[in-house]
Amino acid sequence: MTTAYIEDGDEGNPLLTNLKHIPVYFLQPVRFFRDYDSRHFRSDLGAGLTLAVILLPLAIAFALIAELPPQMGLYTAILGAIIGALWGSSNHVYTGPTNAISLLVLSVLLNVATPGTPEFIVAAGMLAIMVGVFQLVMGLARLGVLVNFVSHSVVVGFSTGAAILIAVSQLRHLFGLAVSSRNLVGTFYEVATNLLNTHLPTATLGLGTILLIVLLRRFNPKVPGALISMIIASAIVFLLNLDEKEVAVIGQLPSTLPPLAELPLFDLDFIARLSTGALAVGAIGLVATTAIARSIAVQTGQRLASNQEFIGQGLANLATGVFSGYPCAGSFSISAVNFKAGAQTRLSAIFAGLFVLIAMFSIARLAVYLPRTALAGVLMVTAYGMIDRAEITRIWQGARGDALIMLLTFLGTLFLSIEFAVLLGILFSFALYIMKTSVPRVFPVLPNENFKHFVQQQPHQLPCPQLGIIKVSGDLYFGAVSHVEEVIHHHLTQHPDQRLLLLRMQGVNQTDFSGIHMLETLRHMCQERGGDLFLMKVQEPVLALMKSTGFYDKLGPDHFLDEDQAINYLFHKVIDPAVCIYECNVRAFLECQNLPKRIYPVELPPLTEIVPNGIPDISPEELWQKLRQGDDQELVVDVREPREFKQGHIPQAQLMPLPKILSDGSELASNHDIVLVCRSGRRSIRAAQMLQCRGYQNVRILRGGMLAWEAAGLLEAIDL
Repeated sequence: MTTAYIEDGDEGNPLLTNLKHIPVYFLQPVRFFRDYDSRHFRSDLGAGLTLAVILLPLAIAFALIAELPPQMGLYTAILGAIIGALWGSSNHVYTGPTNAISLLVLSVLLNVATPGTPEFIVAAGMLAIMVGVFQLVMGLARLGVLVNFVSHSVVVGFSTGAAILIAVSQLRHLFGLAVSSRNLVGTFYEVATNLLNTHLPTATLGLGTILLIVLLRRFNPKVPGALISMIIASAIVFLLNLDEKEVAVIGQLPSTLPPLAELPLFDLDFIARLSTGALAVGAIGLVATTAIARSIAVQTGQRLASNQEFIGQGLANLATGVFSGYPCAGSFSISAVNFKAGAQTRLSAIFAGLFVLIAMFSIARLAVYLPRTALAGVLMVTAYGMIDRAEITRIWQGARGDALIMLLTFLGTLFLSIEFAVLLGILFSFALYIMKTSVPRVFPVLPNENFKHFVQQQPHQLPCPQLGIIKVSGDLYFGAVSHVEEVIHHHLTQHPDQRLLLLRMQGVNQTDFSGIHMLETLRHMCQERGGDLFLMKVQEPVLALMKSTGFYDKLGPDHFLDEDQAINYLFHKVIDPAVCIYECNVRAFLECQNLPKRIYPVELPPLTEIVPNGIPDISPEELWQKLRQGDDQELVVDVREPREFKQGHIPQAQLMPLPKILSDGSELASNHDIVLVCRSGRRSIRAAQMLQCRGYQNVRILRGGMLAWEAAGLLEAIDL
């Protein structure tokens, strides 16, 4: 069966696109039945019947977790399954009451009403309406991608904490004790202090229910243990008249269609009191449902549409709220049963809802003998199954951030307000995402031993003294640019001679204006050193923003380099070869390997040991004025190689390469003010230091070398 799904990444005006696709979202049932393959009917019918057998006792039990009438659980199971399947996208997700959501609903409702009162039931319906509106708006606004930012650890931590709370809360019903506390510690204390007052018939039925379910699962997992154990417990109550001996029973269920609820839809004060809880229930419901759908889709290969699933969940909650139910969501355990039972499409969930409706009409009167302690036993077993020990171990042994989120959500669920714990876990998920994306990996790279790939520079490796190559792995948005700039600035501080910077940008998929501004700052830093900034492997979205903001033209097209030719271009067109010959022993690049190595007649100290402040300098403009005025005292000595000198030099300059100065074979007139010139100033500093050691006190260097002279637009002489 093929299904038309709405793409989450459609381009165009977001508002117009969303409005255009709203009718498409609501026509999902039409597409489903139009494209349904009748060959799947038998499989879906069988899976639906299996689901109904499991759902019938669990729906009642889950409603009792929320301390709501049992029929509300049945109404929610019926409507949630049908509506969620019609407008959802997953072929196997079952939507209905769940244990975790029921516990969360109870926590929210306790803040606004007292269990057992009409206000409590009305609040449950209003909560479902608000959850539905929230989820529906999320789907229509195509914000399904937001669930990707909520860590799965939130669901695991919340489910584990909820399992413990459910199990502890059922102890009072399991042993027939009068316990008033609703928190973990208080319930434990009251149960322990009143344990001697245990009602033996109640405890025997409850513990027997647990034992029977465990034995049935052990010998035949396919048998509906919960349903069988509840039928047997009800038969025992009927035969022994235990309902007359203080064994609490559910009572007769209504055998009617879900009635229309009377809700205060315009009571803004009531809505405000439920708003935080609705946000928590809606968020955890969407995250849990999406996680279930994806886990099953991995095995089936189904393509999911998260926005359509949001709309299905929203409409399901709206329906349950309107027709006397309470909030619902995708169920882990029941969806897994649906998948294992052979369901092929969403029709299985629709069948399950219809079968539960038929069963409610048929056996509603039998619930008068259903003992509350048997339901407590079912819930105790269900709670135990909620604790995914394998997943907890994987998270705990994995990333520290996920483990911390799981632990905080778990502890918050146990000891804080449950809705606050859920929102806290979601908040920490977003915080973890922001922390990760705001500190992208930024590190220097060098070619590997074969000069075929760039690898991260190790501490013992020496980089090129002129060119720094830095890889940025992460988006350059406003939250990350400060970190990226600090790391690069620290690198340049540690390597003051690197005047050229090449950024590898293949890991940058998005940027904003803050990122563009940071790149402009880096370029300015490089230019202050007499160098420049170059980029390679810039992604199309980033390049588009660079062009629209003018940065592309400002930097120049020749500064955006191809990966295969970047080093070759920089080596032959930009890097100072004299530095490579005279000063560099690194030979970092393939192009460096065949360079001749200059042997100096004297041992030169490292350039970093020469104090620049001890050598006077002169600006290009000041030297130009002196030469124009015919100052005979200025002797300009160019210490570059002859081939460099011929390509362009200062008028009236005298060529005297650095090796010739160092050889002590040439004497310079000591009665002149000597100005030493090279390409960037590095060789001039060495020559000036050597001349000072020989007694020359009237030595200066051209600040910034010929690069600065050219940047100032001053006249150059060329030897033909």
